[in-house]
Amino acid sequence: MEAAGTDEVEKLKTKFISAWNNMKYNENKVLTARSGCTIEDHVIAGNVEEFRKDFISRIWLTYREEFPPVDGSAWTTDCGWGCTLRTGQMLLAQALVLHFLGRAWTWPDALNIENSDSESWTSHTVKKFTASFEASLSGERELRTPNVSLKGTTGKYSDDHEVRNEIYHRKIISWFGDSPSALFGLHQLIECGKKSGKKAGDWYGPAVVAHILRKAVEEARHPDLQGITVYVAQDCTVYSSDVIDKQSASMTSGKADDKAVIILVPVRLGGERTNPDYLEFVKGVLSLEYCVGIIGGKPKQSYYFAGFQDDSLIYMDPHYCQSFVDVSIKDFPLETFHCPSPKKMSFRKMDPSCTIGFYCRNVQDFHRASEEITKMLKMSSKEKYPLFTFVHGPSRDYDFTSTTASEEDLFSEDEKKKLKRFSTEEFVLL
Repeated sequence: MEAAGTDEVEKLKTKFISAWNNMKYNENKVLTARSGCTIEDHVIAGNVEEFRKDFISRIWLTYREEFPPVDGSAWTTDCGWGCTLRTGQMLLAQALVLHFLGRAWTWPDALNIENSDSESWTSHTVKKFTASFEASLSGERELRTPNVSLKGTTGKYSDDHEVRNEIYHRKIISWFGDSPSALFGLHQLIECGKKSGKKAGDWYGPAVVAHILRKAVEEARHPDLQGITVYVAQDCTVYSSDVIDKQSASMTSGKADDKAVIILVPVRLGGERTNPDYLEFVKGVLSLEYCVGIIGGKPKQSYYFAGFQDDSLIYMDPHYCQSFVDVSIKDFPLETFHCPSPKKMSFRKMDPSCTIGFYCRNVQDFHRASEEITKMLKMSSKEKYPLFTFVHGPSRDYDFTSTTASEEDLFSEDEKKKLKRFSTEEFVLL
């Protein structure tokens, strides 16, 4: 029995290695010397530690408790209702990591994170679900953080480049802190959603969160964030001229560079249930170097999908209730912002409502991305029409009124009408 259990774990480790192939790397791409591994003909030479390092380096944002009350309410935790806001934060955080640190970056202390649970890398951990919503709402403490710690942390970095990277690493995490002053923290996202009728304690779906993220980035006044913008697709259509206008607008004085853009595309992968025919589409999207993940999940639970392995999706789970961390203090602890182990879920269990994210560094990058994404959409679509499209020209040429939100309102009337179509399939608490 013990030997059989060991064999199963070894098989899982082997699968994790193949999963690394799909964690944002194109299948035909040869990795840089950083990893010392190459991907050719769907075969990867490497080890599970490389996969872990890449995965753990991603910023993990989960339920928190005991944070300052959300304005106008008594809420000091988002346990049981804030999961889609958290997965939206994770997608935005990954885009910011690409923007400031680049895709090759990994956290030097990633492999120093220990999960003291001995089952951390066993089949049981891979198969079990993180937590139940019922427990969180009844006040039971089953939504616990895994017991993680850092071992052998040096606290020092070898050169100026690593020091600079660690400064931005901490800065990005601090922007998602659970305090009213954090630019993309829960408090700010809830504030951005108020004028759309949302409030603390409500459920937020992937489409609504996409618009909230757009608003939050638009309102961020931090100097480091003036070179990035967010575009949300309209009716599953990306209007290229509108994207380029956003990348070119409001340039900071003295800078002629165009802005980076995060493109968010709310889509539906079926009716009441996800259509299995869309599996190849999702795998194709997650294989693109421009993709920063998917805000999705399964009914009543939101996950941040970051990759795939075979017919399963690799995800980060926000359903751990962790204690509040004050990110305003110097050298605040980082370990609870990095997930020690990945989880996976069968594609068939995925909720059809989701939002796909892409990151393009400049206008030229956007042109390349739109071509590659369009090609992928045509190849993966079994139907006559793809799930979403890129079209030339501005939306006004297609009889759409501008959907730029005013200072007084998060969504225009057109956006509100469109979002109603998603409301019946948002994550609903039973």
